[in-house]
Amino acid sequence: MPIYLLACLFTLISFNGYAQDAKAGKTLFRSKCGSCHDVSLKQKMTGPALEGVIDRWKAAGEFKGKSGEEWLKSWILNWNDPVAAGMPYAVKMKDYDGSAMSVFAGQISDAEMADILAYIANPASASPIKVEGAGADAKTAKMEEGATSNYTIGIILAFIFLLLLVYILGKTSKEVEGMELSKEEDGSFKLTLPKIDKKPFYLKSTFKSALMLGAVVILIFSIGKSAIGLGRQQGYQPTQPIRFSHELHAGKNKINCQYCHFTAADGKHANIPSVSTCMNCHKAVNQGPKYGKSEIQKIYDAVGWDGTAYTKTPKPVKWIRIHNLPDHVYFNHAQHVNAGKVECQTCHGPIETMEEVYQYAPLSMGWCINCHRNHDVQFVDNSYYKVFEKYHKEMKNGTRKRVTVSDIGGTECQKCHY
Repeated sequence: MPIYLLACLFTLISFNGYAQDAKAGKTLFRSKCGSCHDVSLKQKMTGPALEGVIDRWKAAGEFKGKSGEEWLKSWILNWNDPVAAGMPYAVKMKDYDGSAMSVFAGQISDAEMADILAYIANPASASPIKVEGAGADAKTAKMEEGATSNYTIGIILAFIFLLLLVYILGKTSKEVEGMELSKEEDGSFKLTLPKIDKKPFYLKSTFKSALMLGAVVILIFSIGKSAIGLGRQQGYQPTQPIRFSHELHAGKNKINCQYCHFTAADGKHANIPSVSTCMNCHKAVNQGPKYGKSEIQKIYDAVGWDGTAYTKTPKPVKWIRIHNLPDHVYFNHAQHVNAGKVECQTCHGPIETMEEVYQYAPLSMGWCINCHRNHDVQFVDNSYYKVFEKYHKEMKNGTRKRVTVSDIGGTECQKCHY
């Protein structure tokens, strides 16, 4: 019976690790894919829209013994592989845009791949986190609540498996040690078995000690897991005091991000736009396509505008901050926008498609480091990097094809930590 039980536990652990979770897939999609792809056909970005992409690759058919879906997974991990293999659909897609797709080999597990594809196949099954209450402190935002993660469950089941294995091996060892082989007077041999302890295993001190040790291990693991997530609020989407639509302003009306967030290119922080900036347009535009005059009236109240002059007492807008970094982390917007030529969408996601802004990326250290390892520095016509003469020569003579942020020290501790 214990053998069957162990087999069941092994099956549970294996199945649990590869269960498809569209909600988890949405988070992964935002951090790895969302800056270049939209999941619907509404928005053309750097990469193609992904609605129906799984069916398109399936329809491409089998090639060299692999199905179209298998080639899609290979493309996601490293698009160069199916292209080098001559897969027709991959060869066609490589010229979709002049920008090369990021390589994710070693960064996306089989389980994560299944989650991402589950989200792409049915994006409606995962919705962003919504936190009500204007004026709430973003640092105390409510995070998504749910069941224990697959990883944690796997650890617990693995521990139970090991506990049972230790118990069975220990019991067998004691039985073997207690056996005695004696010689009788008539020359025959007699095997004496040890006395069986009929006390239930759960009442024995060894089992209680092992159970207590297991509880301590799980507790320490849970505390560590929770501590890692402190301060992270990916998906945080508070209700702001004024319903400002980035989809309308940045998407439909094509207003450049830096028109409102003008300090992003010159300073450490990207400013929260003042309502006086809003008035540059809304002195003339007093009615919106979705909310009518109600939300624009809040802007007028904030600046004291009565429709013809600034005669009223201004009322400050209590915006809720969405993106936060720990105090010991240094991040400079100007360095990324000016020197790095990084698009806003790389960190903030497809902001031009958001009716209400949410935190798109986890903003964790691992996420930043992965970006620095994979992001190519734009050396051409960029005077900021002219001091790297060695790399420029290697790029010119063809001995080096790319320079990443990590190559110029972007993963050194002191670059981001005081």
